[in-house]
Amino acid sequence: MGFNCGILGLPNVGKSTLFNALTSTQQAESKNYPFCTIEPNIGKVEIKDERLDLISEISTSERKIYNQLEFVDIAGLVEGASKGEGLGNKFLSNLAQVDAIIHMVRCFEDKNITHVNNQISPLKDISVIETELLLSDLSKIDKTIENLKKKNKGKKIEPNLIESYELASKNLNDGVLLKDCSFTSEQLNILDLCNLLTLKPQIYVCNVDENSLINGNELTQEVYNYAKGKNTKVVSISAGIEAEIAQIEDIDEKKQFLSSIGLKDNSLSKLIKEGYELLNLITFFTSGIKESKAWTCQKGTLAPDAGAKIHTDFKKGFIKAEVISYKDFVENKGEQNCKDAGKMRFEGKDYIVADADIITFKFNV
Repeated sequence: MGFNCGILGLPNVGKSTLFNALTSTQQAESKNYPFCTIEPNIGKVEIKDERLDLISEISTSERKIYNQLEFVDIAGLVEGASKGEGLGNKFLSNLAQVDAIIHMVRCFEDKNITHVNNQISPLKDISVIETELLLSDLSKIDKTIENLKKKNKGKKIEPNLIESYELASKNLNDGVLLKDCSFTSEQLNILDLCNLLTLKPQIYVCNVDENSLINGNELTQEVYNYAKGKNTKVVSISAGIEAEIAQIEDIDEKKQFLSSIGLKDNSLSKLIKEGYELLNLITFFTSGIKESKAWTCQKGTLAPDAGAKIHTDFKKGFIKAEVISYKDFVENKGEQNCKDAGKMRFEGKDYIVADADIITFKFNV
């Protein structure tokens, strides 16, 4: 599935360092000057899932395949980006292709790393970025309204269409991100077609130094307080530390390093999980001797549509889905024991897939 998260923020806040840590590569150039990233870097990350580990073990599968998320490192935005400052229009167009936004905010002091505005102020940084996103969306919406009226001059325009655009324009003019507005499902469907940046789900990532990784600092507290009022999630990480951890191949050595800085697991695991939830995704599994595999679908997906993630024939010729809950699969030690215990359900076309379902699809070719 093409689900991805874009990483954005001001220059030199640690976006490329985070990307390198997430993808365990060094393909994103990371230097101490603005705009060292011009073209977006793209990398896929496995969503490690202990449930799949156990399912695979029970099924004695030859291999296991985790879900993946795609991360896109967008070059740093600056004030005036919506009008082309710092190649802003090019960068904003890259952002239009992502499903969700990881907004990275600098929450550390370091004289050796310049700040584009020469002042460490997380809320000001957030304001600069969000203002540019608002202005970009406002320009797009107003042009859409203008073109719609020109195209239908003298004709009646479908009321809900123009009302949706005008409501979005009003909120953007008032400085409100569209994701924080109340729209009807029909209005959302209309606005979704415009690929608006402020309509995308967002999470703030506070980039901190090692000493602030566990308890945070005054700067991170500002972001957390601000995010509460916007119903937006926040994660604190140290991109530099995470990049170091990502380069340690030996598992025991990695655990020792984490323990030495007071962590049980790396912060990126939480960020990846939050990104997955941000996109309203769930996981279902298929399992057998050859392989156990995690699959992604959105909440509310019907069984035939979930089957189509595996192969389009699963939907076209759908007969039924043999479903076992994760809890029953584990408690009964596998598919055959679940069958014998009456824990396998036979579901039809109207079945809504639940998180952690283990499914075998039956279909006609």
